[in-house]
Amino acid sequence: MAGPSEAALESALDRLIAAGLVDERDDGLVTTETFESARRVYRDTYADADDARFRRTVAETFDVPESMAAERIDAGDVTREGLIDTLSLRAVLDDDGVVVDGETLAAMATLVGEITPASPVPDALVELDDGEWPAFLDEHPAAAVTVWRRDCAPCEALKGDLDAVLDALPDGVAVAGVDGESVPDFRRTFDVDAAPAVCCFRDGDLVTAVTGRESPPTYADAFDEAF
Repeated sequence: MAGPSEAALESALDRLIAAGLVDERDDGLVTTETFESARRVYRDTYADADDARFRRTVAETFDVPESMAAERIDAGDVTREGLIDTLSLRAVLDDDGVVVDGETLAAMATLVGEITPASPVPDALVELDDGEWPAFLDEHPAAAVTVWRRDCAPCEALKGDLDAVLDALPDGVAVAGVDGESVPDFRRTFDVDAAPAVCCFRDGDLVTAVTGRESPPTYADAFDEAF
């Protein structure tokens, strides 16, 4: 089966940006949290679905007989990730009352499958990579570094408490965030193997870390102990 034309892809990209599902940033295109939150739901549902359910869902999604769905799957025209992307797009667009034709939806699904998801680090935090965190700790004798991960329900829950957590930081404590999957040196250096995590540093040394999603008072207690 032929893929979407270049014109179809360009039009689909414009629609994705207009719908708030893809952002244009200085370093390129990223899928937004609006899209990724929907994709998490469908990935949880269909990533490990058995073959019969996968085939049946493909048939229902593309309105074809199961025999044709099986042929498309065997030919590699429809993958599990492709199905998940299509269902996620359809759900978000339907919720917003946006109607797209089948060709546009296929082109959109192709694009979101190729575009990197946005960083899991909240926009309110300065994001550090493995080349930046050593200087950050050198420059700030008292610092808190938060660790995040994509497709992490506790991370998403903690984002709802982030303002309260940041408010509990004493004055003079610098704060930043890292994408745990993109900072292997940070994780190895400080033996951090979970997300979310809030790591408290004094003079470059890790003095305490709270892992998993906890209540704001728990973080406040950790800050009192560390700083």
